[in-house]
Amino acid sequence: MAENGQQRKAYDEEVASVAEREERRKKRMKCFAYVAAFAVFQTAVILVFALVVMKVRTPKFRVRSARFDDFQVSTLVTNASFSARMNAELSVKNANFGRYKYQDSNIEFFYQDYKVGEAVSPKGKANFKSTKKFIVPVDLNSANVPGDVLGNEFRQHAWIPLTSRATLKGKVTLMLIFKKNKSTNMNCTMNLNTSSRQIQDLECK
Repeated sequence: MAENGQQRKAYDEEVASVAEREERRKKRMKCFAYVAAFAVFQTAVILVFALVVMKVRTPKFRVRSARFDDFQVSTLVTNASFSARMNAELSVKNANFGRYKYQDSNIEFFYQDYKVGEAVSPKGKANFKSTKKFIVPVDLNSANVPGDVLGNEFRQHAWIPLTSRATLKGKVTLMLIFKKNKSTNMNCTMNLNTSSRQIQDLECK
């Protein structure tokens, strides 16, 4: 009887030892699973942060609208001309997760290849995920355009096709630490309607 009792005790101890080892193995596997899941989650967060938050996008510099304080035009075919004081509303759209601080910039307006106006865009900053809007005065004048060239334009229609071009230079600051130089170009086309004295068909690339 004593021998059977010892065998039974040894058997119970072996079963308990196996169960304990199995429990420890399950705990280790569960711990490994948690560590692996956390590593995958952390990697995903880092990837999203790198691809979305830390990605530097090119801001957009555009003409939004314009109004006129003074407008003079002559549609004589042989000696056509125009002059106007235009208040152009510009915008700097910043899609980054950090502010965009930019320098002042010269904006040039052209009719065909003839320069007809120039303006200065003041330095400033566009906060993260926002659009900075401001107005600059522009004196438009056809003094550089031959009268017959402009006269031929007026023969076809009552508007003057214009193009605005500029390069805006600045820096994007991310997380208040990382800075990256970023330039953007303005390339807008518009029609100056001499009848309504308004800008129409405004498009920017």
